[in-house]
Amino acid sequence: MAKERLPKTPAVRMLEAAHVHFIPHHYKYIERGGTKEASRQLGIPEHAVIKTLVMQDERGSPFLVLMHGDREVSTKALARALGVKTVTPCDSRMAQRHTGYTVGGISPFGTRKSLPVYAEASLFDLPRILINGGKRGFLVELAPEDLDRLLKPRRVRVGR
Repeated sequence: MAKERLPKTPAVRMLEAAHVHFIPHHYKYIERGGTKEASRQLGIPEHAVIKTLVMQDERGSPFLVLMHGDREVSTKALARALGVKTVTPCDSRMAQRHTGYTVGGISPFGTRKSLPVYAEASLFDLPRILINGGKRGFLVELAPEDLDRLLKPRRVRVGR
């Protein structure tokens, strides 16, 4: 099997410019397969696959939430942590507009707009994480410390 080329997404360009060591992982994207399908194909725990969710508060202000693939975000707990009334997921059109990425390929790195980032605190307990590299079917494996250094996310405990 031929080695797959590294896509030059904004996320990859940002990681390379910051001299972040990452390992690319390609898998066959399946509509609605999510982190469960990626972890199955790559043979890794779903807990280490981090999903990037584009959400908004009641005023429509967008932000990113990074969560373990095998957990959901408690929107009530997240709203409390942010000091807002409500938070809801952005629809796919708005998510693409804010990030520049297609749903299923949203990376927290190299987004079109600079967005606040909130990360489940326990993901920093893992030695390595896999997160979207800016393209469907493409994850990058890196140290959580690199994610912390580049994005400076606010750590929250909102997973369930």
